[in-house]
Amino acid sequence: MDDPELKKELDEVDAQIERLRKETAQIREEIGQSWDAPTDPAEKATLLTNVEQQEALIDDLQLRREQILRRMKG
Repeated sequence: MDDPELKKELDEVDAQIERLRKETAQIREEIGQSWDAPTDPAEKATLLTNVEQQEALIDDLQLRREQILRRMKG
């Protein structure tokens, strides 16, 4: 894979990371705003699970990003 292809892949990974971070922040904000409100505990558990899954995906994407950068430096 040449540098332009790697750069494109890096840009796509960066965009995914940014999108997931925003989504995760929004979910955390939603959880925080409703923490004291009478809500379904199962719903909160689902939201927390979603956050954890997204954070794990962000970690995977960060590793992928590092791999791409290493390949670009060659």
